[in-house]
Order: sequence, then C-alpha cells, then structure tokens
Amino acid sequence: MAANEYQVTGMTCGHCEMSVREEVSEVPGVTDVEVSAQTGKLVVTAEGDLDDAKVLAAVEEAGYTAVRA
Repeated sequence: MAANEYQVTGMTCGHCEMSVREEVSEVPGVTDVEVSAQTGKLVVTAEGDLDDAKVLAAVEEAGYTAVRA
C-alpha cells in the first residue's frame, strides 16, 4: 500500500472535490481518494506503486492542477 499526497489548486467547493475524486479513482490500482477543497490536499492510496503522472493527468482531466506535496 502506498499513499501519496498532492497539492491541488483551483478547487473551491464540494463539486470540485467530487470531480477530482471521480477522475483520480479511475487510475489503475487506486483504492482510496481523500480530497479537500478547503486545504487543496489530495491523498491517494493505492495497491503497490502509484504512478504520479497518471494521478496528475487525472487531476488535470478534472480541470485542476496539482503537484506532488
């Protein structure tokens, strides 16, 4: 199990959180997604190694930008 933390910019509400959660949860291997619009924090838990590039691409797909924290 690996948990990676990211900082997301542009989220302002619960709908933003939902968009990010939906996109990131589709990344292969992801088992849990915690996201907070208030802090901009995204914590992604996965089985085995997590591909940062795929997570960041999923966040961008949702319309936001992220960096590894």
